[in-house]
Amino acid sequence: MTWVMVLIGAVVGAPLRYLTDRAVQSRHDTVFPWGTFGVNLAACAGLGLLTGAATATTVPQAVQHLIGPGLCATLSTYSTFSFETLRLAETGAKYFAAANAVVSVVAGLGTAYVGVALAQSLFG
Repeated sequence: MTWVMVLIGAVVGAPLRYLTDRAVQSRHDTVFPWGTFGVNLAACAGLGLLTGAATATTVPQAVQHLIGPGLCATLSTYSTFSFETLRLAETGAKYFAAANAVVSVVAGLGTAYVGVALAQSLFG
């Protein structure tokens, strides 16, 4: 049952990542990768909420697998984040590259922390 739940989450997460990334990026006329930044923050928020809920109450294993390694893992994209950061640096947008690296990590950790705190306050 575990692999089925991961598969279902991935079937939703991967296309959602691509479509959201394209939709967000098409609305910004900048080299900064706002689409990837947005989907990564959404995945951090989802994992934070899941982690906080799982520590505050009982979350069925099937739901944890559906949302964690299924949906959120395929929604986020470390490889694209890395590629886009390197591309920014190589094309001369070094400040955007540095901002993408630093802000993505700090915002991702902060978003996950807020998700955990929110879920614990709601379910604890």
